[in-house]
Amino acid sequence: MTEMPRYEYVKLADQISADIASGKLPMGAALPAERAMVDIYGVSIGTVRRTVRELVSRGLVATLPAKGTYVIATPDTAQPPKA
Repeated sequence: MTEMPRYEYVKLADQISADIASGKLPMGAALPAERAMVDIYGVSIGTVRRTVRELVSRGLVATLPAKGTYVIATPDTAQPPKA
């Protein structure tokens, strides 16, 4: 059976989620800046922004305007934000 295709932002969110789960990105760690993520992961700025929104919706990171995006939970402890 063939795996369904996935959006690039979901693939990147899954990759970053795995980095958080493994401890490569520990609690409190800052994600790289958007422009740096473009270079690191080889994706567009729009994909990076959508990835960050996905990680926020999963309850893994929080963004502080003009400060950055920080790890606030691991995949096994994350509580998605209430709408």
